[in-house]
Amino acid sequence: MAQITIRINGYSYAVSCEDGQEPHLVEMASEIDRRITSIKSIGGQSGESRLLVLAALLLADELHDTKSALEKATSGKSAKLASPEHNARLRRIAARAEEIAADLAES
Repeated sequence: MAQITIRINGYSYAVSCEDGQEPHLVEMASEIDRRITSIKSIGGQSGESRLLVLAALLLADELHDTKSALEKATSGKSAKLASPEHNARLRRIAARAEEIAADLAES
């Protein structure tokens, strides 16, 4: 398991990921940082936790819209299209996101 340091909103966070996934994790952190920068530009400075929650909500909203569009495009058959590998990866990502959130809550 690889350990890397990501920066979001000027703060450093040490996180673990599967070997070889470091560039992907850095890109995800960059996306979150871009969202936070956008939030700050329209709403001013806010607490770190609030900024992270708002960025997470924006990403969750985008994910929801993407899932809805996919379901419409496949006439509701998206559940049949998901492979076991895809589902396992989504479970790992969700678990890792929960670990990161717990780490952030502790710090």
